[in-house]
Order: sequence, then C-alpha cells, then structure tokens
Amino acid sequence: MAGKFRFSFGPWNIHEGSDPFGPTVRDSVAFNRKLALYKKLGFDGVQFHDDDAVPDLNLLAPAQIARKAAALRRRLEAQGLKAEFVAPRLWEDPRTIDGAYTSNDPKCRAYALERSKRCVDIANELGTSLIVLWLAREGTYIREAKDSVWATDRILEALNTMLGHDKSIRIAIEPKPNEPMDHTYIPTTGHAIALGFRSSDPARVGVNIESAHAILAGLDPSDEMGFALSFDKLWTVHLNDQNGLKFDQDKSFGSVDIRRAFNQVRILDRHDFGARGEYVGLDVKAMRTQKDAFATRHLSNSRTTFMRLLEISRGLQESKLRAFIAARNYEELDAYILKRLIG
Repeated sequence: MAGKFRFSFGPWNIHEGSDPFGPTVRDSVAFNRKLALYKKLGFDGVQFHDDDAVPDLNLLAPAQIARKAAALRRRLEAQGLKAEFVAPRLWEDPRTIDGAYTSNDPKCRAYALERSKRCVDIANELGTSLIVLWLAREGTYIREAKDSVWATDRILEALNTMLGHDKSIRIAIEPKPNEPMDHTYIPTTGHAIALGFRSSDPARVGVNIESAHAILAGLDPSDEMGFALSFDKLWTVHLNDQNGLKFDQDKSFGSVDIRRAFNQVRILDRHDFGARGEYVGLDVKAMRTQKDAFATRHLSNSRTTFMRLLEISRGLQESKLRAFIAARNYEELDAYILKRLIG
C-alpha cells in the first residue's frame, strides 16, 4: 500500500447554498479569497471549469483567453497551487439545452466543439494536460428524440476533435447516469472506457469517477474505481457521498456510508493511486443550513475522513485478512472490518 495522496477541489465547492429546489442562502465568496483558502484547508490542486479560469470566455478572442489564463497561472503559482484539470462547461449555455455534442441543431454542436477546443487552450496555459469531460446534457428526456447510435458517434467525434486539437492532452470522461437529463448516453465507467477505446488515441482517454455518480447508477464506487484501475484508466476521482437515488447531493465524503467510503480509500491505496501525481479530488458542498463562517468545513472534514480511513486501512493485519479469506470465513472478516471502523 504505497498510495501518495494530494488533494484538490473546485471553487464551486465553496458555494452559496442553492439547490435544485431553492435559492442561495449564503454570501458569495470572491474567487481570489477562495484561492487563498486552499493551502489553509490542506489542498494543493485547483479544479477548473473553463469559465472559472476565464470568465465570459465566449465574448473573448483566443489571444485574450490565452492572456487571462496565463495570468491566472501566475496567481496560482504565487499561492503554491497547481491546476489539476480544466473542464468545458457545456451545460449552462442556451445553445446546449438539447445537448452539446448531441444537439439536434448542427450550429449548437459546432459551438460545443469550438468551446471544447478553447478549454484545451486554457488547460495548456494553466500548465495541466488533463481535461475532465462531464457529458451533462448528452442524453434525452424522450428516447425518440435522438438515435443513441448517432449520439454515441457524435460524442466520439467530440473526443477526437479535442485529441486532434492538441496531441499532449488527456481526457478523463466523468460518467453519470442521469441529472440533468433523464438518461445519459455514457452513464458508467464501463461506457466511458469503451468509448475511449474507440477514439483516435485510446491511450489518452481515461475516466474521472465521482462517488455519487456511481451510487446514482446503483453501483459501488470502489468497484467502479477498481474496474478503471484494472485498465489503468483512473486519472482522477471526485469523492463525496450520496443518500440514495436522489439528485446529486455532493455530501461530505463518508457522511452517509463510512464503510463505502473506507472501501474507496482502500482500493486507491492498495493500487498506488497518486504515485504518478494523480489527485484525490473532492466534489462536496456544504449543507444548505450551514452558516457562512463555517462553510468550508465540509472540505477539511472530507480530507480528514479520507486520512483517518487510510490510517485504519493501513492498520489492518493483512495476515488476519488473508486467513479469513482463505477459510471463506466472511462473517469474521465482516466483524473485523466493522470493529476497526467503529473503534
């Protein structure tokens, strides 16, 4: 168990408390103030959407985008931070209401491809080669509206466009089965990896697994991570927690199911995640009832939970585990794990 862990989160994880059913409840925090909190909270990496890095980028020329992104990199370096990845935010533009890459309108699809190329340019300026691709609206509310073969091919076209735009970038697809769409075309890790193998450069397409997204698909996040690790395709993770098959809740890591969280930590550690510089990313949000003064605790608490579960996992007697498994004595194995988790 030689995992080496460093942590990241995105500026959207310090947020105003809005949810799908209600408005904001906390004051906004300025972007520069958010950056100043990273090191204090124990984080080294910053996750970005393209317009987190360069606001209003649709209104800017490529040269202007490059200058603004380069200036941001200097600010990150001054804080001792690095950009982990950049993700094209394709789901908040009116042109992507019917999907981005899978829109039935060719002009909207062209917009999405162009925006994705600008995202790659921003990543280059920020000094990261990793693009995270959350295919938020690549699905339908009604099956007859799109042909799933055609839609899959359009997503593949987008992958190839980005891979061709820059020969050094890597793309980590972030699968999710639903929300905001009823159903999406790339709902699980297996779908994402399969799509990557059809791309023009399979070696540069992997996955980002979010705990809640796996749970929403009725799957265990650690098994999804293990599947990706087996293919050497797990390039980042978004750890959080989820209370059942609801909307994406982004609860603090381990807050719902500590054993499920334990197994995510254990699979990452057992298979040396982080040894090549991968980050343990968090995608967690403060509870809506949380007051402003403590609205970053969800981040530090999640990191603390990870490190405590790592300590527990590394403290297990491996010889005892092997003996239980060899004897197929899973009841005692179960009890042993539970005793360690409850102290």
